[in-house]
Amino acid sequence: MPQPLFIGSEIYRGSSYGEKHPLSIPRVPTVIDLCRAMDWLPKSQYRVSPMAKPAALTAFHTPEYIEALIDAEALGVVSDETRDRHKIGTLSNPVYPEIYRRPATAAGGSLLATELLVNCGIVYNPGGGTHHGMADHAAGFCYLNDPVLAIESFLAQGLTRVAYVDIDAHHCDGVAAAFHGETRVLMISTHEERRWPFTGELEDQAGAQAINLPLPKGTHDDEFQLIADSVILPAIQAIRPEAIVLQCGADAVAEDPLARLNLSNNSHCNLVKSLVPMAPRLLVLGGGGYNPWTVGRLWSGVWATLNGFEIPDRLPEKGRAVLAALSWNRQRGERPDYLVDTLRDAPRKGSISKEIRHRVQTLQARQRVWV
Repeated sequence: MPQPLFIGSEIYRGSSYGEKHPLSIPRVPTVIDLCRAMDWLPKSQYRVSPMAKPAALTAFHTPEYIEALIDAEALGVVSDETRDRHKIGTLSNPVYPEIYRRPATAAGGSLLATELLVNCGIVYNPGGGTHHGMADHAAGFCYLNDPVLAIESFLAQGLTRVAYVDIDAHHCDGVAAAFHGETRVLMISTHEERRWPFTGELEDQAGAQAINLPLPKGTHDDEFQLIADSVILPAIQAIRPEAIVLQCGADAVAEDPLARLNLSNNSHCNLVKSLVPMAPRLLVLGGGGYNPWTVGRLWSGVWATLNGFEIPDRLPEKGRAVLAALSWNRQRGERPDYLVDTLRDAPRKGSISKEIRHRVQTLQARQRVWV
């Protein structure tokens, strides 16, 4: 197996959805800087993300929508008609200077990843994971849907068994809509229940073999490990995937302001480690995440896990300096020292709730029918 590859771009540095938007924070630049500070990201493993061309984006998105994004970037404004039709220029999906180039770069990174993975390997594109984007409109801070484009690219290569795993705090409604009824794609999503976009109920199989597991508020590491061992990993093993796409949203960890789950970043890294040997091709994406320290630490830890690097108990000074330089206009109270001093969270353990046990048993029974 070749060394894992990291896809990044300088377009994320300084780009923001606006000062008051949850995505005003730096994310991908923090991961790049922290991984370089840890000597985890040599030039041989880094690839610059290209910007996807409009023709490539229309594998899922409508030409009219792509044209609307390009025009919005050129003009800096949208008409009322465009806002209503394509849902851009709203509070959630504002017009900002890189409204086309930034998402097109994230999509270009995921499409490049599928080319790099044509035979085998591991590719990490933390700028990707924008799983809410719809064919003809933006949704949930997502203008384009790079997971869909990547999966479509794998299918176009002739693959017939692709597993998509999404552990973001929010349900992957855009991916579910794109592959409704598609038997070549197994979609697995864990997400906080009763949270936007209010889709992905336990009973929802997206017309084929989707697995949705809504998580109660406060779900912790022990409960997530039960879910991984009893639902996620057995389902993937059963289909023997030719490729796995993992959306690794950081908003599922305890400190995130837009969710109420209680996971540590160990849950993400443990699942990553388990998925590595389960398919010849693994594409790992970013996703949600709105606390700058937890995002940078988690996604850097994912890269370390993909490479088998040892994560120290305390960061060296160069690594601490990257995290210490971050600021956050939504910070309340004092920043805990561990968000700067460490990369790995302390485990967040507890007893398994009746709700989790029941939902796991329901999905296990359904999977036995499939197999």
